[in-house]
Amino acid sequence: MSSLANNYKRKNISFKRGKGSFLFSNDGKKYLDFVQGIAVNSLGHSNDKLNKAIQEQSKKLWHVSNAFKIPEGENLASKLVKRTFANSVIFQNSGAEATETAIKVARRYFFSIGQKHKTRIICLKNSFHGRTIAAIHASGSKKMTEGFGPKIPGFDHFEFGDHKKLKKLIKKNTAAIMIETVMGEGGIKVIPNWCIKGIRKICNQKKILLILDEVQCGIGRSGKFFAFEYSKVKPDIVPIAKGIGGGFPIGAVLMTKKVAKAMVPGTHGSTFGGNPLAMAVGSAVLDQINKNLLMNVNKMSKYFITELNKIKIKYPRLIQEVRGVGLLIGLQLFKDQTEFIKKLMENKLLTIRAAENVIRILPPLNVKKKEIDLALKIIMKVCKELS
Repeated sequence: MSSLANNYKRKNISFKRGKGSFLFSNDGKKYLDFVQGIAVNSLGHSNDKLNKAIQEQSKKLWHVSNAFKIPEGENLASKLVKRTFANSVIFQNSGAEATETAIKVARRYFFSIGQKHKTRIICLKNSFHGRTIAAIHASGSKKMTEGFGPKIPGFDHFEFGDHKKLKKLIKKNTAAIMIETVMGEGGIKVIPNWCIKGIRKICNQKKILLILDEVQCGIGRSGKFFAFEYSKVKPDIVPIAKGIGGGFPIGAVLMTKKVAKAMVPGTHGSTFGGNPLAMAVGSAVLDQINKNLLMNVNKMSKYFITELNKIKIKYPRLIQEVRGVGLLIGLQLFKDQTEFIKKLMENKLLTIRAAENVIRILPPLNVKKKEIDLALKIIMKVCKELS
């Protein structure tokens, strides 16, 4: 009997070590890991440069209060600002913290300019912004909020693609629109560029803020540093996490100068956010998310998605759609994906579910072609078994 709470439906398997795209179980079996901690291990398992960064920093300083200057945090923030739209960064520990902070920043901005009535955030229905109380109500998902009432006020919702409803939702008390650039848990649904451009235009017209949640799709996962770069828009606030730590817990909120001015001393804090150890790891990750790595993401993505579509054509009654961008890929089935995921695992390929019968496929960004070929071979085999 486990002493752990039963809030996860864990598979009966555990691992003793990992290297690159592979995990090695405690019973000696080798698995191709295309979950990677749910898009967390952006550079695979046991990355040499990350190991070195942790070892070197751990011998110097792990944690110090944010009451003092933290040079490692200044360094990572500077790197992020140089590579993005942002002028300022607030460091956190997770994606949920980052989205919570993004909500606070949006509300605080309007408070700071004398418009304290502007507090409501418009979100996509059945999106995913984390599992804190505010974040689950931002999702607009009945399943996620069930049993966690009363309802947290301040959020309005529109269906994917329903811009008429979106426009009707904007009132005098609306502060921002917050969407995932690619809906991860929601089924690997890529928000079209025209849609993001349209929402940016609406935000400009209504003088409200645009928050683009890139916790899962950011930091190179899409083939660009941020997925919203494909649309060439400039958001006001972007929460990030997952890939920026390469497996180490790091979250952050990136902000324009305009909104960052509202976050004066005492408005927000995080005990562990921005600690020297995390910052050293994040910096080592960012140094590897370079032009060559992004070229690999795009090359491997194009090949993988092309080959998956060939399998879809061969098994049209099993596979409904191949979705995604970069190495954030979804395989939508016509029926529940549980058995398919189970069969993949039996054949030593690890994947994870998402909404709409989607199997999420999340290789590390430095995945090799031979590893994708192995995954394709296993997927093909399972399709034969289940067709």
